[in-house]
Amino acid sequence: MIESPVTELLNSNNIPFDVIEIPLSEDKKPIRNLEELLQSEGRDPNSVVRSLLFKTKSGSFVLLAVAGGGRADWAVLRKHLGERKLRMAEFDEVEESTGYIVGAVPPIALPETIRVLVDESMTTFDTVIIGSGVLGYALSLACTNLLTLLSASDKGTFTKE
Repeated sequence: MIESPVTELLNSNNIPFDVIEIPLSEDKKPIRNLEELLQSEGRDPNSVVRSLLFKTKSGSFVLLAVAGGGRADWAVLRKHLGERKLRMAEFDEVEESTGYIVGAVPPIALPETIRVLVDESMTTFDTVIIGSGVLGYALSLACTNLLTLLSASDKGTFTKE
């Protein structure tokens, strides 16, 4: 069993979840063929919720939680956030601002300073897979439970195919 702020949050809300072990390559990075691993376990690779971190010109961080293969729609994001400039957070900024390392960032259990946007792509899945906060592990849980935890977040279509 793993422990992180993510599992603590889920447990404190009595939300059931499964831990998925993701083998790490020799250089301690998650394997690239995560899709194959998930398919071999009968899980939908598109149900993985990616946590994309952006930094605004005003210096704040915004996390976009998106499932499937959609790409962030920069124009929609800028308009929604009221920001003229936006960029992807750099590698070291991710850990500094979220407390998690790249490859393990969850869409929940984040510092209050990070604004979370929930892409509607998540709602097409009954079960979603999120970062656990611990490299080498992901968590599978009911999408409705995840959305309950994200109820204060902005929801919309922030991606394009």
